Amino acid sequence: MGNLRIDYAGLTGLVDEGVQQSKKKRETKARLRSLPARAGRALLLAVVLAVLPFVLLVRGGVFAYQEWALGTWLALLVSAAASALLLGLYAWGVSHRLGVGKGIKKVLVRSAFAVGIAYVGYGLVFVASENVKSDDLVAEYTGVHPLLRVASSLLILVDPASVITDAGRTTEDYWLMGLPPNEASLHFEQASGYVHALDFRTRGRPEWRNRVVELAFWALGFHSLRHVGTADHLHVSLRLPR
Repeated sequence: MGNLRIDYAGLTGLVDEGVQQSKKKRETKARLRSLPARAGRALLLAVVLAVLPFVLLVRGGVFAYQEWALGTWLALLVSAAASALLLGLYAWGVSHRLGVGKGIKKVLVRSAFAVGIAYVGYGLVFVASENVKSDDLVAEYTGVHPLLRVASSLLILVDPASVITDAGRTTEDYWLMGLPPNEASLHFEQASGYVHALDFRTRGRPEWRNRVVELAFWALGFHSLRHVGTADHLHVSLRLPR
């Protein structure tokens, strides 16, 4: 009896294996519970990264124009270059993560830069007929301040149903609408040589969408105000430099 010994090695191994399996199960459950949160953070990051170049383009241009008084085209050039550079950094980061060669990486970076510049050009010169109230507005569009044109093209990109109802005005236009001329109106051509205001249709659209558009223009540095004159509309304008 004195020489009787019990070997616990096998039991210890079983216990350790059971502990490891239990730990793995807890880790798996924890990962599954955190999956929605991680997916939400990834989605939020993707949205921020997608929106940031446009914000830099428009809000940056408005800031440079109003606060730095760089002038119309110089302010737009600075913001467009910054936005295109950011797109190039995106392309470099993605290509670096994928491990592509230097040649392909350069092509991707240059392509992203070119896309940014091309979008600015597109926003400056083009507005679809379905996004304006009348054909006359298509002709007037190039007389609107470039920063306001680029911002409008961004709105139309996000909300293709948006309609511009008014741009430049004359004294006669006010008389025809039955309103006294407002000489301070930014619908008149300003010292910059451009009209600094646009009106957007609000009738027949969900009120929440009109509110989102109003807040979006405000966030981008424009003055946005719901007007009820001859008709309910959203008035958006670019303040003159200080």
